[in-house]
Amino acid sequence: MSATGTIRPLTSELPVAAGRTAAPFGRLLAAELRLMLRRPRTLVALGLLALIPVLMGVTVVLSSGGPGGDFLMAAIEGSGVLLSLMALTMSLALLLPLLISVIAADSFAGEAAAGTLRGLLLAPVGRGRLITVKALSVLIFSALSVAVVVVVGVVVGVALLGGDAMITASGATIGLGEALLRILLLAGWATVQVFAVGAVALALSSATERPIVVTASVMGGFIGFQLVTGFPSLDWLHPAVLTHRWMPAQLEILNDPMNVTDLTTSFLRACFYILIGLSLTVWRMNSKDY
Repeated sequence: MSATGTIRPLTSELPVAAGRTAAPFGRLLAAELRLMLRRPRTLVALGLLALIPVLMGVTVVLSSGGPGGDFLMAAIEGSGVLLSLMALTMSLALLLPLLISVIAADSFAGEAAAGTLRGLLLAPVGRGRLITVKALSVLIFSALSVAVVVVVGVVVGVALLGGDAMITASGATIGLGEALLRILLLAGWATVQVFAVGAVALALSSATERPIVVTASVMGGFIGFQLVTGFPSLDWLHPAVLTHRWMPAQLEILNDPMNVTDLTTSFLRACFYILIGLSLTVWRMNSKDY
């Protein structure tokens, strides 16, 4: 009612109603990234990822010239850029999947447990936008975590071990520029693999209000994949296992010329996992009452 006593109709002139369709997508994504990156555990995890190539580089320098060692260790001594490959291989075995599962668990289950998810859904943010923001945040963090390992690995490797060339598995030498392109290709492949784990974690996160359940389920499945691929009698299941032939795919950048069969196959398999994970997330978020 106005000051003159006239009753105003309930129209869209109400500021809240007008704002419900005007939430900028970029601002939502930036807010989500700020919230994610400001968490102390996120910063600690990124610091641990950066520490892996540093420790590996120091270890290689201290053990340089000693007896034994596999081809990869010997190749790293002659080409520092390969330190990033070794660090990425070690990180993909456990730390990167664990970290992305924790981040994805906070997306929906963490918000639901803290009581903020209902507020987000009541705010001028549709469920589709919310899912897109959460998925993009997980994708960006996947790329960021892989980039930390790769960039620190290249910098530390070049600083400690030199990096003017890369020795391939056949003993040939390729230039630094091509070596960096191969490392960049591997980083993109690893980002897709990590995001595939994150997409599955997002689907689980949308189905529970306990983040620890999401992380435990993802890591349980990840360990299960390792067990399945370790049994030749279960080889009929191997094509469906996300981690199948991860190691050969990573080592393909050492071949000259490169054989990208495993890289391509595992990339397509990861895309399938991403499609399934995000589809389940959309279905669950649209069918669940908060």
